[in-house]
Amino acid sequence: MSTNSKLIKGIQIYSDDRWIENGFIKIKDEKMVEIGSTEQLSSQEEFEVIEIPSNYKAVPGFIDVHIHGANGADTMDATKEALETMAEALPREGTTSFLATTITQEEQQIEKALLNAGAYIHGKQSPGMAEILGIHLEGPFVNKKRAGAQPIQHIIDPNLDLFKKWEALSEHSIKLVTLAPELPGGLQLVNYLAENGMIASIGHTDATYEEVLEAIDAGVNHVTHLYNQQRGLHHREPGVVGAAFLKDELKAELIVDGVHVHPEMVKLAYRQKGNKGIILITDAMRAKCLKNGHYDLGGQDVIVQDGKAVLSDGTLAGSILRLGQGVKNILTFADCELEDAVQMAAVNPAKQLNVFDRKGSISEGKDADIVILDENLDVYMTLCRGKVAYFKGGEAK
Repeated sequence: MSTNSKLIKGIQIYSDDRWIENGFIKIKDEKMVEIGSTEQLSSQEEFEVIEIPSNYKAVPGFIDVHIHGANGADTMDATKEALETMAEALPREGTTSFLATTITQEEQQIEKALLNAGAYIHGKQSPGMAEILGIHLEGPFVNKKRAGAQPIQHIIDPNLDLFKKWEALSEHSIKLVTLAPELPGGLQLVNYLAENGMIASIGHTDATYEEVLEAIDAGVNHVTHLYNQQRGLHHREPGVVGAAFLKDELKAELIVDGVHVHPEMVKLAYRQKGNKGIILITDAMRAKCLKNGHYDLGGQDVIVQDGKAVLSDGTLAGSILRLGQGVKNILTFADCELEDAVQMAAVNPAKQLNVFDRKGSISEGKDADIVILDENLDVYMTLCRGKVAYFKGGEAK
């Protein structure tokens, strides 16, 4: 399947908030050029036809704004090969673009990872692999009280001068920063991020409700992995979770693996935030796609067993969740529809990253990032910018 012009037909298509039964998508030069009902299909000679069972569904490619690694590779490996490994592995779960996510480490290690990711992002990324849209800098500007799996010895207060240096090193590829705004220098950094088109996210934080409101005023508009490693909901102190529930300005990431957040708390978040207020993420580490065993995360030993990744003291250390499974899980946990899950896995992250003009929906003129789900809503095929990146039946590139 190497031709630049493809025609997917005979399938249910979710396009711009509506379903097209027995639909078609024409793809040319990495873009979707025509979408409609097969009855309206005109010439198709120049197109390579991909016939799909009529009960399968085409939805926009998923966007993971928070992922550290997959299939043995990690952003912090700071090699081109590691990023390529991730970009090749992620289409299996329906992810067509993502933010390469760092972790708290010594400054030199972070700088190597930023240099490497920046060069990769600005190089020619190939169709047929998930696209890296930018970098998510998670740490080191976080609160030691809420470190979680962030190596505590490398945590530092927010530092605007240091961040500007890192921004330059990354070739201005940093799109999202997780920080604790209550720390000295926190609001100053939030201000800078907001003024320069980056997402300021509150995470690994002990901020009170009032401190979150201050941070929102300064420019925070995102919450890193809601519930996890932040001040929780209390009837006398609403905390970060209370602010996330009450403030529409905040988009909240959610790890829907049934491990990080109890299914009933997923349902509670969904009822409070609705389908437009949540962004599904994996926060996955390198053990995703691999067997149980011992793995590295930020220089720490992580034990992966029975669907959980933990440090030796039992602290959760990222996930091994596949985003396609997170989409299926939220249908059950939150009692919502596939359209809602697509909103949370594709539309919301695209809008938050300001790439909705080319990602996040099946629309004419946008990148041909398409996920085809089978009758069980498992990923059957994924196209990244018009090229088949994953096919359940075997190789199809």
